[in-house]
Amino acid sequence: MSPEDAIDLARRAIWVAVLIGSPVLLAGMVVGLIVGLLQALTQIQEQTIAFVPKLVAMVAVLSLTLPWLITHMLQYTTELINGIPGRF
Repeated sequence: MSPEDAIDLARRAIWVAVLIGSPVLLAGMVVGLIVGLLQALTQIQEQTIAFVPKLVAMVAVLSLTLPWLITHMLQYTTELINGIPGRF
């Protein structure tokens, strides 16, 4: 395996990880921003008020995007395993 192949594999793995993690992280960020804004407006500074909505939103987004995430993971894994004979 050449260094270019190793760099390409690492780059692709990082990209797939970012792609898979982004929907859940974006949902948590958006809900956290909204809850933080509401807390600042109402001056209620309770930690559980910020935690529970983020957790619910992240679980909901994960359950909705799970088929898409699994499809991407399986596609990447299949391409990686099928490419082994040509790279080594």
